[in-house]
Parts: sequence; structure tokens; C-alpha cells
Amino acid sequence: MRLLRLVPLLTLLGLPLQSPAQDAPATDVPPQEELVQEELVLGLSQNRVAITANFDGSEILIFGAVKRAGPQLSPGADVVITVEGPTESVAVLRKERRAGIWVNTDQVTIHQAPSFYAVATSAPLEQVLTATEDLRQRISIPRAVRSISSRDEVTDEDSFVEALLRIRQGAGLYQMREGTVRFDEQTLFRTEVPLPSSLPVGLYTVKVYLLRNGALASKHETAIRVGKVGLEQWLFALSRENAVIYALMAIVVAVLSGWAASEGFRLLRRQ
Repeated sequence: MRLLRLVPLLTLLGLPLQSPAQDAPATDVPPQEELVQEELVLGLSQNRVAITANFDGSEILIFGAVKRAGPQLSPGADVVITVEGPTESVAVLRKERRAGIWVNTDQVTIHQAPSFYAVATSAPLEQVLTATEDLRQRISIPRAVRSISSRDEVTDEDSFVEALLRIRQGAGLYQMREGTVRFDEQTLFRTEVPLPSSLPVGLYTVKVYLLRNGALASKHETAIRVGKVGLEQWLFALSRENAVIYALMAIVVAVLSGWAASEGFRLLRRQ
């Protein structure tokens, strides 16, 4: 009864009536922030590498920019660039010394190994790329080598893969170039990738990855063609298309070279 008598009194005094659930002041919920939409733009100093008789290596310049729409939420970004040559099947043999001679004992076949592979990063790879993203995108050099088969008695296949990586890194065919990508103002980037003189021919794939917090934010891909030109290209095509004619020509050239060398020494002895 006392509560019923207080209601008209509060109404006359102009005080609002609120339930306990309405006592908490209302707060404004901030609008959801717009996500960053980014797109990579890539350029190459050359899209074709010509291998001639005096080819002793080359260098390719890779440059580009990040086109961004919307506000920038996270300032930290990294770029990883890979240059991958045609894949090939490689048989890796293990030699052991038996009875005083070296013989091949075990063999592991790597069915998909890049003939050339280079990785250039704007920072150390382990800092800009998570293991999960590396497994998904196959960016690092060990992840680029895949599809391995061996005999049942071989239990250490990883050692064969490590041997292949070590040999090709020594030849300049596998390159890990951390910190060589110059990334300015979170927009422009560029790097140079050296190409060795033993560069295999074929179609090369250039991939650029934009990473944020170790995860892939954007990706762009283009291609470079590496091929022989002039006399080298003609001989290469002849060896593949007409092996018999190529072998006969090689024999004739060898015979003529031997005859010319013997005649030259004979003339020198007469003097």
C-alpha cells in the first residue's frame, strides 16, 4: 500500500520511473572498422632471359607496389618473393665404401624438385611467416621440394633431401636471400635476384606474397621465360628432335678436332 501511495507522489514531483534493469547508462557501440583491401602490383626488369654462348649469369630486378583501399589497420607488413624454375625428377644416390671401392647403395627419388628456386624476404623468414602458412603456400626451400619415394630399406629420406639442398645451394641454384627486399612506406618494394651461369631453361614462376602477422594478405604471380638463342638454341633443339643427326655431327666434330690438333703438333715439331 505504501508503494502505491509513492507512485502518484513521484509523478507529481516530475521524477522518472525506471526499472532496475534500466539503471545502467547506455553506451554507444563503435561501428565495425572497415577491413583493409590490398592488391599487389608487380613489375620485372625483363620477362625473358636469353642464354648465349658467352652467358655467365644475369640478374633480374623485381619491383612493385601495394594498392590499398580503406584505412590501414595494422602498420606492420612484409613481402616475400619467390622465383621458381621448372620442376624435375631427381634421383639422389648414397655412396658407401665397400671392399676398397665406392658403390651406390641407397637411392631416393624426388619427383618434384625445382630446377631453380630463390626466396627473397623483407625480414628473416621465421619472423614474417608462420609454419602453418608455409605448409599451405610452400614458400621456404624445404617445402618447395616434395613428392619423395624410396625403397623400403631407406629410413632416412630427409638426409637425401638435405643433400640435394646442400648441393644446389652450393651451385647457386637454391638461394635464401633474407632481408634483401626493400619495403618503403609500406607501399613500394624491390629486390634483385642473381641468376647463375648454369641456369636451366624453361618457364620460371615469380610469386609475391604480402604477409601480415605471419598470414597471407595478398598474392601475385607472373612468369619469366629462360631459353637459349642463336647457335645454342639450334643445337639444343637438334639434340632433342633429331638425336641421331646430333650424335653424328658430334662424332664428325670430334674427329676433325683431333685431326686438326695432331696436324698442329706435327707442324710445331718440324720447326
